[in-house]
Amino acid sequence: MYKLLVRPLLFNYDPERVHHFTFKMIKILSKIPLISDLFKSLYSVDDPRLEREVFGLKFKNPVGLAAGFDKDAKLFNELHDFGFGFIEIGTLTPKPQDGNPKKRLFRLKKDSAIINRMGFNNGGVEEAVKRLKKNKGVLIGGNIGKNKITPNENAVEDYKICFDALFDYVDYFVVNVSSPNTPNLRALQDKEPLTKLLNTLQDKNQKKSLQKPILLKIAPDLTDDQLLDIIDIVKETKIAGVIATNTTISRKGLRSEIALINEKGGLSGKPLADRSTEVIRFLSEKSNRAFPIIGVGGIHSAKDALEKLEAGASLVQLYTGFIYEGPRLVKDINKALLHQ
Repeated sequence: MYKLLVRPLLFNYDPERVHHFTFKMIKILSKIPLISDLFKSLYSVDDPRLEREVFGLKFKNPVGLAAGFDKDAKLFNELHDFGFGFIEIGTLTPKPQDGNPKKRLFRLKKDSAIINRMGFNNGGVEEAVKRLKKNKGVLIGGNIGKNKITPNENAVEDYKICFDALFDYVDYFVVNVSSPNTPNLRALQDKEPLTKLLNTLQDKNQKKSLQKPILLKIAPDLTDDQLLDIIDIVKETKIAGVIATNTTISRKGLRSEIALINEKGGLSGKPLADRSTEVIRFLSEKSNRAFPIIGVGGIHSAKDALEKLEAGASLVQLYTGFIYEGPRLVKDINKALLHQ
């Protein structure tokens, strides 16, 4: 029904406006008695065989919603009804920011892909915390970044602010230094600044009575040498794991119109699937499975998800595939896992 009726209708309109409209509709529908139960009955798969324990946390199932969809933690309780085992909110920054000028979100229908240059648009970490206090038992990841106006030499302070504000309200943290849409952010992936950033957060973490897992989200555009550096950094800083991968700046092999392909921003969706899986396999094999990996990028079918898990991922996340394939995708992946 989603792909036959709902998606064709929604895809006639501007993607960012559709995103906000969809949020409002899900919020309204979920307030109607029994609708939440209906969503759960349609899309959730409850089976103890799907449970996973990863970096000390127990996940109801290994399929999560990636950061960027519910940036401001406005809909995590309702989205959980669609069968996700966990929801990652953000990317959040210390201060509210509008992000990049519109239009900044583009569908590449021929490629089942999206280009975005949102630029960490969010209402600031404190506003998100107010909503997270209403969590009804959803396992939450907190994806954190820096404000655009903060120079890289002061970036650590922004991450510390977000870490402190979210600490009591999220189950794990994700350090985002891999978005291509904040100027110079990816320079923080270099070994020296990244090690400093992660060590600083780990120092704060270790002073807590109950520590939270810290993960690093990396770009798919890193070279093999840079990926080997990532393995060294994870080992040195003792963070909990890696999310592979963020969006790509590559435009290789796309079939959509040139005007769309030439839009600046990060590309997500089917064209990212193979590279994301390559990165997962490389990290897993070269590290001898030394740390957990959350696989994300181009998952549009149960087969795509299984490939990432077989490559070495412990969990997977959806974003663009959820938009193109609909909530049925979550159920399909969990069903496929049970039939393995």
